[in-house]
Amino acid sequence: MKLKLDENLSRHLKPVLASLGHDVLTAADESLLSRPDTEIAAAAFKEARILLTLDIEFADLRKYPPGTHPGIILFRPPSFGPLSVNTFIADFIRSADLSRFTSCVAIVDPTHVRVRSPKKRP
Repeated sequence: MKLKLDENLSRHLKPVLASLGHDVLTAADESLLSRPDTEIAAAAFKEARILLTLDIEFADLRKYPPGTHPGIILFRPPSFGPLSVNTFIADFIRSADLSRFTSCVAIVDPTHVRVRSPKKRP
């Protein structure tokens, strides 16, 4: 699966996810550090990458409606320390079928995963 890590996620997460067989780029890889969310999202979407983020702005369905992008996964870990965040995300990615989140906005917290899928057309 092609993934993009936004600037709020540690670059140390990239090799962990790559070792799980994912094609991973970071915002830093593309000189997008300190760039607006819209630019980071546009780069991920142009490259057909699911965006992994801690930034709640990406869960705004008015800005990023399901079905208009490759997917967004917002993580809400129990702790925001770098090691805790990396472990939380790696554990989720290791156990999840990421194809389930294609074109969706998903919010992952310690107790459940909420998924907003594209609206079905009649």
